[in-house]
Amino acid sequence: MLYLVATPIGNLEDITLRAVRILGEVDLILCEDTRKTGLLLQHFNIKKPLISFFEHNELRKIPQVVEGLKKEQNIALVSSAGTPTISDPGYKLIRECRKQNLPVTSLPGASSLINAIALTSLPHEKFVFLGYLPRKKSACQRLLEEVKGWEVTVVFLESPYRLIKSLGIIREVFGNRKVAVAREMTKKFEEIREASPGDLLAYFSSKPPKGEMVVIIPGQEPAERHK
Repeated sequence: MLYLVATPIGNLEDITLRAVRILGEVDLILCEDTRKTGLLLQHFNIKKPLISFFEHNELRKIPQVVEGLKKEQNIALVSSAGTPTISDPGYKLIRECRKQNLPVTSLPGASSLINAIALTSLPHEKFVFLGYLPRKKSACQRLLEEVKGWEVTVVFLESPYRLIKSLGIIREVFGNRKVAVAREMTKKFEEIREASPGDLLAYFSSKPPKGEMVVIIPGQEPAERHK
């Protein structure tokens, strides 16, 4: 069996009993960062072989994993934090497993995406997840212009190194529409800020952001289309 195992996004207590049990029972664990996953396993006194599995070696490692599954090994796939395959490698492995009728299951758990949406006071009955925005400004602008008129909330991930640039583009496209930025969730310095892109830009320019971010932009109100 291939197990997709969600791991904590911050607080180590945010892991399920089942996840701890499965990580302790599998034959090996595929992980983005062996050092980070090693620290998590050490915390729960789990000793298992770790195999590096990330964007740049995924295709190379898939045959090895598939062969292990065919030999009836139990294998876990984890990301550095949160639910694997969400803006992380893994779907190509799952696709190959499906082709070869190899069993795959997912253990639900922590997700920065869902956690941020739950925390915001902005409307989020319907939402669309964009992953990470394009790095090039022109491509980023085109994408945001496309979603500007949608009547669903838009959610994306951002790094602390690109947040200022992204907020500047959001201000250009969305004007003063309120935006939420969630960072360091479940940790000591958890912060959820909801304000106009300009105010957020001023705040994070004076206080350089740390940690991975989730940015939430509410959808256009139906009445806005007729203005």
